Amino acid sequence: MPNIPEKLVRRLAEAEKVVVLTGAGISAESGVPTFRGDDGLWKKFSPEELANFDAFMKNPQMVWEWYQYRRKIVEEVQPNPGHAALVELEKWVPSLVVITQNVDNLHQRAGSRHVIELHGNILRNRCLECGRIVTEKELDFSDGVPRCPHCGGMLRPDVVWFGEMLPEEALRQAYEAAETCDVFFSVGTSAVVYPAASLPEIAFQHGAFVVEVNPEPTPVTDFAHIVLRGKSGEILPELVAEIRKFKSENQQIP
Repeated sequence: MPNIPEKLVRRLAEAEKVVVLTGAGISAESGVPTFRGDDGLWKKFSPEELANFDAFMKNPQMVWEWYQYRRKIVEEVQPNPGHAALVELEKWVPSLVVITQNVDNLHQRAGSRHVIELHGNILRNRCLECGRIVTEKELDFSDGVPRCPHCGGMLRPDVVWFGEMLPEEALRQAYEAAETCDVFFSVGTSAVVYPAASLPEIAFQHGAFVVEVNPEPTPVTDFAHIVLRGKSGEILPELVAEIRKFKSENQQIP
């Protein structure tokens, strides 16, 4: 695991706004699978066959069963030290925004206060008729596919399916955060799925100090100011420890 460069520590210590883009890598360290059909019945299907609107309308009960299976797995895993480190980092910088491509709610469970969800949240549900958000506790499977308790419309998981646009407001906030931050982290993301993949480059073009945390090279590697090779659950806690030490030595205790 690489040592944390002093240049990065100083940049973070001086930063007013820090943005962290997270991808599947940070969730994988908690044991969240990629759901590529490794279990029983679902081996016959690819996510592309189930996570799209046409499949849902054709067989909503099957799609719901798959999402309930996924939810059970997500609810059983726990935030890892990488998630926890980002929560602590909030104490040491004036503003920290997490932009995540993950739908597992782990950043929120860890305690991150400002999370922009680009692909939705698997624990939320949305009505196709009235658009209201319905909590998991309100779901009623007694008649098969759950219905909206407000209007009776069909409910769907509040996630972005293949072929769908990202939530407009979440994307707007993500672009604004990337354009205005001092330091931008790309953590555990392959940086090949657009439009999220454009955010590190947008931050770089607007003068941000770009840091990549990833075990493998990605397109971000080519322009990142600092590349830290390894798992986020190991690197981010070490980084926060260095920031804590630096600020404490300079009597900047929150």
